[in-house]
Amino acid sequence: MYLKTWENLDITDDFLFGKVMRNPEICKRMIEAILDIKIDRIEYPEEQKVIDMTADSKSVRLDVYVKDTKDVIYNIEMQPVKRDNLPKRSRYYQGMIDLNLIEKGDSYKNLNQSYVIFICCFDLFGRNRCKYTFENRCIEEPDIPLEDGTVKIFLNSKGDLSGLNATLRAFLSYINNGTLSENTFITLLDNEVKKARENLEWRREYMTLFMRDQENQELGRAEGRTEGRLLNNIALVRKKLAKNLSVEAIADILEENIGTIEQIANLVHTFPEFSDEEILKENNNKKTKN
Repeated sequence: MYLKTWENLDITDDFLFGKVMRNPEICKRMIEAILDIKIDRIEYPEEQKVIDMTADSKSVRLDVYVKDTKDVIYNIEMQPVKRDNLPKRSRYYQGMIDLNLIEKGDSYKNLNQSYVIFICCFDLFGRNRCKYTFENRCIEEPDIPLEDGTVKIFLNSKGDLSGLNATLRAFLSYINNGTLSENTFITLLDNEVKKARENLEWRREYMTLFMRDQENQELGRAEGRTEGRLLNNIALVRKKLAKNLSVEAIADILEENIGTIEQIANLVHTFPEFSDEEILKENNNKKTKN
């Protein structure tokens, strides 16, 4: 994950998006624009809701997770960077939302109607549409809906805006390039973005994440350099062993710890059919076990 500096954040960054959507009126009006419906009110948005099914399972962190007065659930995700696995991710999110509801004691018969919505800054499907809506239907009889209560929507801020309601057109233009308009929702949204940028507590929270991200990147680069050096040594050890050099002599030539060279040599002898990359993986596995 790469994080921008606080000064460069905009609505397309999930951190700022999540904070802005903590305003129930803005979140409600955004959902109304996307689905072209009216909602009485939404229950308190849960910014970056985390769903943990079990202690050792992978958790799901959702950008925005809200529920209206009819118990319809809306999960909205901001997606500025193209990922080919988004359809599978939408399925995963949907499944985890359903399981989370059942974990709370609901029967599957009472599963809430739910929407998983991705706001994308790209056209995932390449048809120049701004809105792609998916429901489960019978392949043989397309007029028969499954009516399982699930809908997945992928918005594209760069597509053809025609055919959309005025607020959704204005919203996607704002997402795409920050275009302001006389639309009251966009005015409200832009003011909330400015307020979020001025929030010192959120700034400190973000900067903590930013510094952690920088440290992780540096750690990743350092680990990459270490692995690169080790991979090079594996290739050299293999060549030196083929010339019948001793482990001590190889360690001296490469100016490496004799224990490191001995472990590589043992792996090369044990797994002669392994590539250098496979030897590296086996070496790392041994380090983990030790």
